[in-house]
Amino acid sequence: MEDAVFELLQGLPASFWPHPCKRIRRWQEEGKSLSGNTGAYNQARQALPLSIVEQTCDRIFTELLTHLGGSTHESSPGTFLLDGSSMRVAHTVAMAKRFPVGSNQHGGEHWPVVRVLVAHDLRTALAMRPEWGPMNGPDAVSEQALLQKVLDRLPVGSTIMGDSNFGIFSVAYVAAQSGYPVLLRMTLARAKRLAGEPLREGMDQSVVWKPTRDDRRTNPHIPPDACLRGRLSVHLVQPDNGAAPLLLPLFTTRSDDQLDLLHIYGQRWLIETDLRTLKRDLGLDQLTCFSPDMDAKEINMSIAAYNLVRAVICLAAEQSGLPPRRYGFTKVRRIVQAFGHKVSEATDHKTAKQEFDRLMYYVHQAKLPQRKRPRPPYPRGVWGKGAAFPSRKT
Repeated sequence: MEDAVFELLQGLPASFWPHPCKRIRRWQEEGKSLSGNTGAYNQARQALPLSIVEQTCDRIFTELLTHLGGSTHESSPGTFLLDGSSMRVAHTVAMAKRFPVGSNQHGGEHWPVVRVLVAHDLRTALAMRPEWGPMNGPDAVSEQALLQKVLDRLPVGSTIMGDSNFGIFSVAYVAAQSGYPVLLRMTLARAKRLAGEPLREGMDQSVVWKPTRDDRRTNPHIPPDACLRGRLSVHLVQPDNGAAPLLLPLFTTRSDDQLDLLHIYGQRWLIETDLRTLKRDLGLDQLTCFSPDMDAKEINMSIAAYNLVRAVICLAAEQSGLPPRRYGFTKVRRIVQAFGHKVSEATDHKTAKQEFDRLMYYVHQAKLPQRKRPRPPYPRGVWGKGAAFPSRKT
């Protein structure tokens, strides 16, 4: 909030605010000083309707995805990576009521936890507005249940890719009914049951997937005659950590070559680094707002900021021919913060072009290093335990 207020006091271009409020007009016309405190800004952001914030986030994502559709990254177009994660929120009465705290054998937890489902474009790393819900309590939601809300906003014809947590009949069936191809990893037991025979390397056969009794029990909305036609492709892969080779069963409704499917799924790990960026660099691991509405606004605007930085990275990737994720997100974000205002303050197109080229010059220097040898692991150790404090009384 302080950053936003000080940026306003420093002076914003006229195009930023074509119809300023009364206080800004008096400041511009009469020179009456504005306060540097954040109270009025805080009231304004709380009064801002959540629907406006959601529409803003969706529009930024849609327009950037359309503009960057011609990226030269070598991957399957229109593929979205799905993954779930969790976020902690502030412990207030309103937040604990909306997102009940969990418990284990040692007692109740302190922080309410939110379960969130994200969908990122494989090619550009742009992120859709996520869906979330309580992780604990009577209204707890699963990642699979959140998928239906994501499908309502996913670009038409996009492929859905997920790990074995999404490799279940209900996910594949709902996606197919909505017109979305899938590429899902399956557990060995579920894949063996689907194939009707032991799994072997190189297996690639057409299958008809029917729900089991457990699938119908947990998903009563599935029709009695529900089934899904697709392919079961099994590959023997070697983990990067030097572990023993393992069988990787994939279910898909696409018609790609077997090696192409393996290459596409081999990029699924990218969603893990994208989640790390959201939680570590944008601070979404621990939300600090005191109401569910403000937490929703914070998540949505963080995704919008993430997509704007990713758009700059994609422009640099188109010029260099490198994958967008070969650029360091944190450094590019700092470059945009440092040089971006010069572009918006330019008085003519030529000056704006010069400032933008200057910004892109430093973005091209933000490439991540290609290490020939893996970085040695940090030596493991256990810190000594501190003094025992009494339990906090609430």
